[in-house]
Amino acid sequence: MSDQARAVAERVLENMSRVMVGKREALELAIVTLLSQGHALIEDVPGVGKTMLAKSLAKSTACSFKRIQFTPDLLPSDITGVSVYNQRNGDFEYRPGPIAAQVILADEINRATPKTQSALLEAMEEHQVTVDGVTYPMPRPFMVMATQNPIEYEGTFPLPEAQLDRFMVRIRLGYPSMPDEITVMERQEHGHPIDTLGPVVEPRDLVEAQEGVRNIYVDPLVKQYIVSLVDASRKHEAVYLGASPRGSLALFRTCQARALLQGRDYVLPDDVKVLAEATLGHRLIVKPSARMREVTGSSVVQEIVASQPVPGARSPAARLGERPAGAQT
Repeated sequence: MSDQARAVAERVLENMSRVMVGKREALELAIVTLLSQGHALIEDVPGVGKTMLAKSLAKSTACSFKRIQFTPDLLPSDITGVSVYNQRNGDFEYRPGPIAAQVILADEINRATPKTQSALLEAMEEHQVTVDGVTYPMPRPFMVMATQNPIEYEGTFPLPEAQLDRFMVRIRLGYPSMPDEITVMERQEHGHPIDTLGPVVEPRDLVEAQEGVRNIYVDPLVKQYIVSLVDASRKHEAVYLGASPRGSLALFRTCQARALLQGRDYVLPDDVKVLAEATLGHRLIVKPSARMREVTGSSVVQEIVASQPVPGARSPAARLGERPAGAQT
């Protein structure tokens, strides 16, 4: 099962690379999030490919795709859908909104009011929406990819802590290198690669891969390491609100998915170190006095990772005594 799941992930990764040039780390993080059944917040300046990341993921997996352009006048019912009275049969019928798709692009999510933003909470956490007292399940797989511009704040509404905590990871794309930017220009000389991008896996393959992630072994020492990082974030002098237990679970699950993507059936402490900033940084609320010193959630996580002792890593076979455990630092 793990070999099949890794093959699925690799096919999606290579296909997305046809559109996203030089962004393998961000692509891997997006696929890890999808395999972990989580949601991603893509935070970066305009024009670096945030929308293309979501569209290429949906096209590569044959998943249904919906884009929601968040604006101040957007209503919650514009997202979740409404119940409409059918005069023919004398009953109300549910007309699903754009949330009822497999890959959702919530574009510029911080431009909508908090009331509208909250329409995503139930769908992201419980994979369902409730309209007029009736609950409707979301399709599988289901992933919300939200974008926001970290530079422009005029006319925006900062995401509340409850909303940020529901995003499993935060992805930053950054500007491409000069050779990569030249490659982007050459590939789009006669058309955009996204127009010819086809699916390489089916949604059912992704669902099976998501189930395979849960079978990746995590040693008790690695679990303790994850919790120690999260606990340190709550006690840090610059932090007003540390990571929640949902943050621990997010780091735990993404480490399993990364191990699968790397071809391992067990998690290493290195997986935790690589994913800690992406999964925990956006969850920390820094004190105002620390923000004045330009301290951010990401810098706090980097400091914690550098200061916490790293345990040894044992594969399942090593733990059972079939071969000696090798320390990984």
